[in-house]
Amino acid sequence: MTVLETRLEGLPVRRGKVRDVYDLGDRLLLVATDRISAFDWVLPTGIPDKGRVLTALSAFWFEYLDVQNHLLSIAVEDLPHAVEIDPETRESLRGRIMIARKARVVPFECVVRGYLSGSGWKEYRSNGAVCGIRLPGGLVESDRIEPIFTPATKAETGHDENVSFDVMANAVGREVAETLRSMSLEVYRKAAERALGRGLILADTKFEWGFDDRTGELLLIDEVLTPDSSRYWARDAYRPGGPQPSFDKQFVRDWLETTGWDKSSPPPELPADVVNGTRARYVEAFERITGREFPWK
Repeated sequence: MTVLETRLEGLPVRRGKVRDVYDLGDRLLLVATDRISAFDWVLPTGIPDKGRVLTALSAFWFEYLDVQNHLLSIAVEDLPHAVEIDPETRESLRGRIMIARKARVVPFECVVRGYLSGSGWKEYRSNGAVCGIRLPGGLVESDRIEPIFTPATKAETGHDENVSFDVMANAVGREVAETLRSMSLEVYRKAAERALGRGLILADTKFEWGFDDRTGELLLIDEVLTPDSSRYWARDAYRPGGPQPSFDKQFVRDWLETTGWDKSSPPPELPADVVNGTRARYVEAFERITGREFPWK
């Protein structure tokens, strides 16, 4: 089943690139659709059950990490009775929803990098540092590094922008920034150890944090450690010195690069083999990390 958009009557909604977020009053309802984005465009073709992978994997990590977070339930049966949903819609939502506590979101992506890749590699090649953190000379693409905290601004459109820790500290306060840095590094290390034991390298990831609307408690929010927010590589195929095959939408990006698409006009439909290959990568990431069979095979 592929779900590109949801419509729940009578509820205020905000749509992101992947999630439809509904306001339930005292709580939020986050619905992970099967939309997929690349090069700042939401593509016209979805990836079947991608939203279910994101939700199930986030739920796994929230439980495994044992960090205060916003998740209350992923069961459609726990939706408030006031939310009227027909049986067909209810089934389409199954496995895709997170009922969550409301939080005041920290306006920065909390990125942790344990390997030199993506924008971090580009920045290192330019000036030998990432977000103001000087790294040893002579590193190659995909090299392992001591995990570093590299915040980024949240962009409504376009790319997030890497910033220094001091920029973040000036915006949110140094004490809060230091807490976010230490918590993000701690969560990354625990997750990376789990992933490595399951045959995957967690190269980098981005966390979102927020403060509970009612208690002020710091919460890990949104999705966590999914193939959409993280770069996973196969441990047995890891070869530093270039890009690595990854369990995310890089497969889609690579195909788009072969099409001649100019990235400024609406993107093309994805062919079946790219859709199926991408779905297989997401499902494999779930099964490797959790040690469970994906329920919607």
